[in-house]
Amino acid sequence: MDNKNTLLPANGNNSLPLPGMLGRRKFLSYMGLAATSATVLAACRKDKDDNNNMPPGSIDLGTGDIGILNYAYALEQLEAAFYTQVINSPFSGMTANEQSLLTDIRDHEIAHREFFKAALGAMAIKSLEVNFSSVNFGSRDSVLATSKAFEDLGVSAYNGAGQLIKDSNYLLLAGKIVSVEARHAALIRDLISNGSFADNTVIDMNGLDLASKPADVLTTASVFLKSKLYAGNLPTS
Repeated sequence: MDNKNTLLPANGNNSLPLPGMLGRRKFLSYMGLAATSATVLAACRKDKDDNNNMPPGSIDLGTGDIGILNYAYALEQLEAAFYTQVINSPFSGMTANEQSLLTDIRDHEIAHREFFKAALGAMAIKSLEVNFSSVNFGSRDSVLATSKAFEDLGVSAYNGAGQLIKDSNYLLLAGKIVSVEARHAALIRDLISNGSFADNTVIDMNGLDLASKPADVLTTASVFLKSKLYAGNLPTS
């Protein structure tokens, strides 16, 4: 069964945050990449940004692997903000089971967001301002449709970014996170329509998940952001 409520780019290829509980160092170890912060900062010193074409007031994601990590950090900020609002203002008729599941997703997204923030350190982009004016948080249909769109977009974003990552440690991190995002996507899809977790809007004829380029993902995500992101320095191959 096809589910047409999706934010995947059209040209895509067919209450206790964990960091606060563990502390920064232990949280990095928990994620299996305790050395990431130092590696990120060392790599950043080699990067040279070209911001000649950056629109005034935009936030530059950066270059190389650092730019890709900031790209992922931006998406995790967006998802964490969305699920935080979902839980803070439950939609009408939300069941205890739905609240529990959505709270788990919220906590995962907050953990992802805080991991990237800690790992990037001084090279992390600032906190983003979101715009959820198009979402009716009182409506189950609106919330779940937006949730599905975010999760599908997130999976395709990590899939598309994987080939751009040079450091194997970062690729390992992306693989760990995209697998969680895919679990979220499957759950939300089945809450909307049982059995729709892997329909042909996200899985191609070879049984592979879709992948989207950062530029396409950010164009789609910009609808939900007041902050303006500049991706002109991100790698393209």
